[in-house]
Amino acid sequence: MINFPESDALKRLPKQFFASLVVKTNAAIARGYDVINLGQGNPDRPTPPHIVKALQQAAENPLYHKYSPFRGYDFLKEAIATYYKREYDVDLDPKTEVAILFGSKTGLVEIGECLLNSGDTVLMPDPGYPDYLSGFALANLHVEKMPLTRENAFLPDYGSLPERVLDQAKLMFLNYPNNPTAVTAPADFFEQTVKTAAAHNICVVHDFAYGALGFDGKRARSFLQTPGAKDVGVEMYTMSKTYNMAGWRVGFALGNPSVIKAIELIQDHYYVSLFGAIQKASAKALLGPQDCVRELVARYETRRNAFFDAAHKIGWNAAPSQGSFFGWLPVPHGFTSESFFEYVLDKAHVVLAPGVGFGKRGEGYVRIGLLTEPERLTEAVERISKLNLF
Repeated sequence: MINFPESDALKRLPKQFFASLVVKTNAAIARGYDVINLGQGNPDRPTPPHIVKALQQAAENPLYHKYSPFRGYDFLKEAIATYYKREYDVDLDPKTEVAILFGSKTGLVEIGECLLNSGDTVLMPDPGYPDYLSGFALANLHVEKMPLTRENAFLPDYGSLPERVLDQAKLMFLNYPNNPTAVTAPADFFEQTVKTAAAHNICVVHDFAYGALGFDGKRARSFLQTPGAKDVGVEMYTMSKTYNMAGWRVGFALGNPSVIKAIELIQDHYYVSLFGAIQKASAKALLGPQDCVRELVARYETRRNAFFDAAHKIGWNAAPSQGSFFGWLPVPHGFTSESFFEYVLDKAHVVLAPGVGFGKRGEGYVRIGLLTEPERLTEAVERISKLNLF
């Protein structure tokens, strides 16, 4: 049998840091331990019933049994434009400023191929979502990291980046509410971003996956609310977190028409759009009652409060999450993020995500997911407290 070698592009793909952690977690479960897994980022609640019903009804329509239009149905593009106007007072042209994605991850991975050439420079936050690196590797891009530090509220400091790097950069990735640090970005930061991008001809890609999940009565800002944002970039939005539709794989790229055109062009060659019934149900979610979203945000906020209240009582001090469904906490003295993960899994049977898996600047932190009920979150902290680390 011939063993066919992988392409150079596949060989450039980064190793999956969290794969080994999953193996260790599953091994603990297999040994019979009651493991509380706070290391994942998969929504734990079902899709709201009215959206599921809309899919069931639409699936009976023979129209949707055929190939969908390559670039998606107009009704879904119009629905997302209506949603953005209603939620963020942002005007979008459904025909030229909205692209339908197979989940926002697809857009985040393919945009490098759309706009950059081999060896071009892209700016990425550190720590940041690891899967950004997959797209950079496939397109053979040069990556420059933008440090996110607690001292700067986990926002990039453009003034600290070398002028040479800014001049070379053609693409910049941002993500607020942030994964993994769980902070949101203020309006003046996005204004700085637009100014910097315009001055250096950089296309901004704002990953707005957790856009609906803001706490303490404060809504996360859309990058597109910033004057001039559409001149310099796009925002990627997903149905996964807002409506618990992670498995449905529905996302959107929104903003600069030239970027939208490039994304739709590459997708013309990769795909034949989403199943029409899924598009119909997605439009129903965007245009229908939003009680389910408000209830979801309240649920995550209750979980956040339970976890951080318990953590603070044992001396594990960190700022409560401003958005997303994560928490970002420092590791105790004497541990790395990975050794802390292993110790807590072994001794307390609690899974945490080591910060170093999100980049060099993530060392010294762990990410927790608010993806189980308050009682289990509190129990996780109680188990860790018995280790007397704080």
